[in-house]
Amino acid sequence: MTSLPLASLVTLLVVLLMFVTGINVALARGRYGVRAPAVTGHDMFERAFRIQMNTLENAALMLPALWLYAGFIDDLGAGAMGGIWLAARVWYGVAYQKSPSSRGGGFSVALLATTGLWLGALWGLVRTLLN
Repeated sequence: MTSLPLASLVTLLVVLLMFVTGINVALARGRYGVRAPAVTGHDMFERAFRIQMNTLENAALMLPALWLYAGFIDDLGAGAMGGIWLAARVWYGVAYQKSPSSRGGGFSVALLATTGLWLGALWGLVRTLLN
């Protein structure tokens, strides 16, 4: 088995982030009286819910690229870009919760990290197929 500790660590931390955003939504439901299955109500609940959904959506795009990059290029680069993505998503979530209009910086950095992972993964795959 090939050892990819940094990609593995980032994956576990991304799953932890998804868990924390889920807990945040559950707490917001109680705090603002938004009963399941409702997904609208108090503005602060809706922010928490959107942070969770946006994080899940972005993780579904980033995680495959992380692992493909780690496998075809290297674990260090995958771990570094995955760590940047993770920090940017935390930045995004904190900013969004405070003021939705301030979420752009975290979103942009995470998007750049995801793009870098996808482009690297594609390059690594093409390079492997051509050899």
